[in-house]
Amino acid sequence: MTTPNDGTLPVIVLPHPDGGSYDYQLRGPGNFSRPSEPITSRKVYAAAHVVPVMTADNTPGAPAALDWDATLAYRHELWSYGLGVADAMDTAQRGMGLDYEATKELIRRSAAEAATVIAQDRYPALRGRSVRDLISCGVGTDQLDPAVIERGPEGLEKVTAAYLEMLQVVEQSGAKVIIMCSRAMVRAASGPQDYLDVYGRLLAEASEPVILHWLGDMFDPALAGYWGNRDVEAATATFLELINSNPGKVDGVKVSLLDAAHETALRTALPAGVRLYTGDDFNYPELIHGDGTLHSDALLGIFAAIYPAASTALQAFDAGQAEHGRRILEDTQELGRHIFSAPTFYYKTGIAFLSWLNGHQTGFQLVGGLHAGRSIGHLVRTFVLADQAGLLLQPELAAERMRNLLRVNGLDADIPSLTGVS
Repeated sequence: MTTPNDGTLPVIVLPHPDGGSYDYQLRGPGNFSRPSEPITSRKVYAAAHVVPVMTADNTPGAPAALDWDATLAYRHELWSYGLGVADAMDTAQRGMGLDYEATKELIRRSAAEAATVIAQDRYPALRGRSVRDLISCGVGTDQLDPAVIERGPEGLEKVTAAYLEMLQVVEQSGAKVIIMCSRAMVRAASGPQDYLDVYGRLLAEASEPVILHWLGDMFDPALAGYWGNRDVEAATATFLELINSNPGKVDGVKVSLLDAAHETALRTALPAGVRLYTGDDFNYPELIHGDGTLHSDALLGIFAAIYPAASTALQAFDAGQAEHGRRILEDTQELGRHIFSAPTFYYKTGIAFLSWLNGHQTGFQLVGGLHAGRSIGHLVRTFVLADQAGLLLQPELAAERMRNLLRVNGLDADIPSLTGVS
């Protein structure tokens, strides 16, 4: 999908993981396009990150100070390509730097911005859409310190109250509700019935159908054993029992277990009308393409990094060119697997890195100091894979910023060997 290199694109000296350096010439941006009408073949949300104020105390434990102009501008960029935005999710550093007050403010501001986009008919690709199509937001239990939550009825009541408080925040904003997994829930629950009881109360209180989010422990180790069982098949049975017991209350499920076979089986088992929004940032091309009968929709963090390619692929699906759409997504798959490689919860670093390279933020930072979550070798590989996928949209700027990053890391002259590149 990249355009032919006419020799005018930048050349940058990159460190080789085995030692020394090599000249790398950028390929340039891909043949991507914004849609002129709404995407209809798949329902898609890109889970967006947040941009901090670059002069703020972006260190672990400090309250998040967000650059609202840059953060909201990034959401406009995603909307302009016809994608919905999943906000205040783990990509936005829920539980990893985004505190409760900042989370509530993010939800309110993003939903209000989505309503403005609708009112002003800003983007042709969103014409006829609702606010809930443009923005979905995570409901969690950020108010609670999981370490002090006791197992049993008292802890479960605290978890339920926290969930309900944030449910009200999201519903009042007008956004679609995504009920996220809770670390405190893991601490409070004794078994599957506790999950059924708590989630049953949340679904009863929800005024519109919600998305249920199942986040695997590769994304957050504190969520191991969610749904009351470490055995995935047993946990899936509880998950399906919850959905089947609450007809009309579940819009869809987002499953982030990085297991394509499990997702395909779950997709088949879901009741009619309940969508499966893939959260599999490894295997999304095959899951979105489907098996000829069923396909997955998407709610993906990687889409915040590959959104021009994702939108172009979805446009191909709309045009009846499913194999072409799949190939476009497959061209980004190696990048996705690299960004989400173990330890997977540091994938946000790669999302913000590409945002910086493409000029969407003035500095390479994340709240809570999370921009330090990956090695320089990992970032060099991210740079190359993004370029090969056509996703460095301003090659000169990207090359300049990459050179600066190498320079401040002592890699601007005689480049030594890099170790631990993953």
